[in-house]
Amino acid sequence: MLGLFFLFIVAIAFYFFYSNRRHKVTSTAFQDEWRKVLLERVLFYKNLDPVGRTMFEIRVQRFLDAKRITGVDTEVDDTIKLLIASSAIIPTFSFPQFNYPNVNEVLVYPNAFNKKFETANPEGGNILGMVGNRFMNGIVILSKPNLLKAFDGKEHEFNVGVHEFVHLIDGLDGATDGVPEMLIKNSFVLPWLTEVHKEMNRIKHNHSDINPYALTNEAEFLAVASEYFFDAPEKFERRHPELYEYMTKIFHTGSAKDG
Repeated sequence: MLGLFFLFIVAIAFYFFYSNRRHKVTSTAFQDEWRKVLLERVLFYKNLDPVGRTMFEIRVQRFLDAKRITGVDTEVDDTIKLLIASSAIIPTFSFPQFNYPNVNEVLVYPNAFNKKFETANPEGGNILGMVGNRFMNGIVILSKPNLLKAFDGKEHEFNVGVHEFVHLIDGLDGATDGVPEMLIKNSFVLPWLTEVHKEMNRIKHNHSDINPYALTNEAEFLAVASEYFFDAPEKFERRHPELYEYMTKIFHTGSAKDG
């Protein structure tokens, strides 16, 4: 009991230290309605202990304070905002100071879209999410129905929000290549890529249940595998034990099942 109380004090200290030092904190307390949304829809949050949930809520508020979320021909309510913030926090939960310096705005589209950003039954309209570049630098685009589908309170092997935010983490070093320098030390790069290529070969020969889209390149492999790793960690560990061990080290999670 004393240990839990101590951890709670640490969480509160973290809140005041980092929020006052680095970010303007919202004056609104974390609402019970928001907590209910997270419990019902975000398994990662639900599986955390009370202190972990408090830390997660603090991170969600910091993200929402710092980033714009804009609906494009669709409504953006508190649920959508919470799910976007959760998408960002899940892969960086072990990095409490991190708040995506390379993101200014998240655009929410009413459906999947094509390369011309058309959503009304467009040809090639199968894009569920995108990280902007060039004139759209600092922007993330997410398909609203696919975001809601990913966060329905059930385990999945897919999560468009986590996918796109992992790309952003990967690209912080200037190259979106499946080797995020923020997370991977130089000595770890070669064994990581060796494991990636082993798993890609398994996918190619239908010996893996990882989405074949991971074969696109190493960057897509990292993003696709991360979706599975965070959304269904027990299943991922059981079916991909070696890859699971690598990814727990990359994301600094003692156990993805425990957040």
